[in-house]
Amino acid sequence: MPSTDSFPSSLLLTLAFAAALALQLLLKLWLSTRQVRHVAMHRGAVPAPFAQRISLAAHQKAADYTLAKARLGLLHLALSTVMLLGWTLLGGLDALHQLLLTPLGTGLAQQLAVLAGFALISGLLELPLSYYQTFVLEQRFGFNQMTPRLWLADLLKSTLVGALIGLPLAAAVLWLMLATGSLWWLWAWCLWTGFNVLLMWIFPSFIAPLFNKFEPLADESLKARVTALMQRCGFAAKGLFVMDGSRRSAHANAYFTGFGSSKRVVFYDTLLKQLDGDEVEAVLAHELGHFKHKHIAKRMVLMFALSLAGFALLGWLSQQAWFYSGLGVLPSVQLAMGMPQGDDNAVALLLFLLALPVFTFFVSPLVAMGSRRDEFQADAYAMTQADGSALASALLKLYEDNASTLTPDPVYAKFYYSHPPALERLARMPAPAHSAGAAA
Repeated sequence: MPSTDSFPSSLLLTLAFAAALALQLLLKLWLSTRQVRHVAMHRGAVPAPFAQRISLAAHQKAADYTLAKARLGLLHLALSTVMLLGWTLLGGLDALHQLLLTPLGTGLAQQLAVLAGFALISGLLELPLSYYQTFVLEQRFGFNQMTPRLWLADLLKSTLVGALIGLPLAAAVLWLMLATGSLWWLWAWCLWTGFNVLLMWIFPSFIAPLFNKFEPLADESLKARVTALMQRCGFAAKGLFVMDGSRRSAHANAYFTGFGSSKRVVFYDTLLKQLDGDEVEAVLAHELGHFKHKHIAKRMVLMFALSLAGFALLGWLSQQAWFYSGLGVLPSVQLAMGMPQGDDNAVALLLFLLALPVFTFFVSPLVAMGSRRDEFQADAYAMTQADGSALASALLKLYEDNASTLTPDPVYAKFYYSHPPALERLARMPAPAHSAGAAA
């Protein structure tokens, strides 16, 4: 028999979802307005601590770039909000589900088609903004290096890779939901966890090379310094590689990737052009600080623990008719009668993925605060293993070359920033040995 409280529960979920979405939207608009106002207000002068090292032209470029991204972010916020409402309370996901039932009937094929259709439609709706960001915004500020042909090739390859990896994983999860009883969510979590570990292992060798070229680091002097640094820090890597990041963007970066024996260090070619040997060593020492403090391992454990809770919650919600009707989907007759048959499983996955960020958005400041704490720890470690003034100099160059604003709104930064603002971060370091740019 259907639950007697199904309608009140459905209505309560609808109201809670709408209220959380409205509050999230208002908060994001308020934060973005603060950021735009604060950056624009401080555009006319370089902050005093950077006045001798950052030019006014570079500071103003960073401000203009930040403002342009903020305006585009507002447009993306409007689009994503409309899409979210369209998929949920306005019945878009239910319409897609019902449309595919007619030709495919119930079963795994129909549910995979729902997932694929959702991904395809969502991707197509977001495509114009992605194109604009690359070929208008990034182009205007001199960062874009992509051609339309390369952009399209990346899009096609990423779609194909996503389908080849995502569809079999989704099929396995859907099969587990149907075949393993009320504890399906535990088996699905085990599968998801194992898949993520496997992906970290295979990504550097098999997936990343589909999009970029990786060549061994050729600079023998730099290689010797980096190798000595890693030995001092007790870090073993499979290799040191240079990635052709300049094919796509002028932004610079360096990162560790891989898992276990597949770990490797990757430098963007743009980074090696912008920084000298001392600075590269200091930046790598910072990354090794994350390794030394086990930040990545701790984040993985936290991610797996939270995902276990999420799978358990989904396991319960997927059996509640009010979960579907409260978010704009008509549940199957069997589910409404308290006899789940698995016909709604794909819809349950999508509804959960759509609704969860609406409620978890409000813990973003806690996540950002933890990330900033880790960055400070990694900086402190880097200064024990490399030249602290070289780290400060490298950061200033990267702030300038990447057009990162030196004057973010403090509230916006505390809510969103995963890295400390420049003023806070550099205040803990020795002064750079030489200037990052010519002062105006």
